Amino acid sequence: MTAAAIFGCAGTGLTVDERAFFRDIDPWGFILFARNIDTPEQVHALTSALRDSVGRDAPILIDQEGGRVARLRPPHWRGWPPALDTASAATLTEDERCEALHLRYRLIGAELATVGIDVNCAPLLDIPVPGAHDIIGDRALGQTVDEVIRRGRAVHDGLLDAGVLPVIKHVPGHGRSGADSHLALPRVAASLDTLAETDFRPFTALGGAPLAMTAHIVYEALDPDACATLSPTVIDYIRDTLGVSGLLMSDDLSMKALEGDFGTRTARTLDAGCDLVLHCNGDRDEMTAIARALRPLTAAAETRSARALALRGGAATDIADSANRYAALADRGGFHV
Repeated sequence: MTAAAIFGCAGTGLTVDERAFFRDIDPWGFILFARNIDTPEQVHALTSALRDSVGRDAPILIDQEGGRVARLRPPHWRGWPPALDTASAATLTEDERCEALHLRYRLIGAELATVGIDVNCAPLLDIPVPGAHDIIGDRALGQTVDEVIRRGRAVHDGLLDAGVLPVIKHVPGHGRSGADSHLALPRVAASLDTLAETDFRPFTALGGAPLAMTAHIVYEALDPDACATLSPTVIDYIRDTLGVSGLLMSDDLSMKALEGDFGTRTARTLDAGCDLVLHCNGDRDEMTAIARALRPLTAAAETRSARALALRGGAATDIADSANRYAALADRGGFHV
């Protein structure tokens, strides 16, 4: 049965050992990083090999926001500016900014689909707060709740138009964090009323997205002892109060916000209510430890997975028109690719 995990691989092609490992474990999906990327032909061959290793059309993820977080880069792919450059272009109306974001992620989705990638870890729905860590910064889609909701929906819909699944992140909100969760465990002390009125609202507004990713952050108003990824209380709140109904994955289990061995991290994440654990760095020892603690997808996760994967494909054919319209908006807005 399909295991409740998303794994990375080490390089630009699969080794014999990696093929055997993935065949035996049968993870739900895979994720690619810059170390896995060379040319379009190579990436397409790698995505095909990953799917062949599990004998099915497994989803393949990437973080292709543009700006700082972009795994596909020139000369083979467009060099996208930070999302906030587009979202805050002063010479465009708000309708035009949203149109530009929709087109941007439609084009990104088309680039991904061409090489066999069908899930993009975007839109980022975190609202940056003055004085917080700059891990969000210019990755943000705006500065206010309403901006992030409207622009986040444009990103979400643009990806779906290209046949690529969006992932809303980092639920229930990373913008108030005082630390980078790649390096340390952030704690947020804001009241539940404040969080519910600001940080959490974009996730409710886009709660029907097919996929979502948790934040490795302690929200003291909900659970002072465990970060969202590891907290049944927070996961229940995400589901029952915020209304996030899609397949829910953890952020990367190898991030330093988490403590304990990888088996413990895996068990706690699944026990908390996440549907999938995410592990990105391709380290075989870490993946082996995770695999020992893995479980098959739950029945509820299977249902959510089927609902999400049914949205893949069916990409639009008028990409040239989208590119031309985006170029015109980019020229007026000053955020050239």
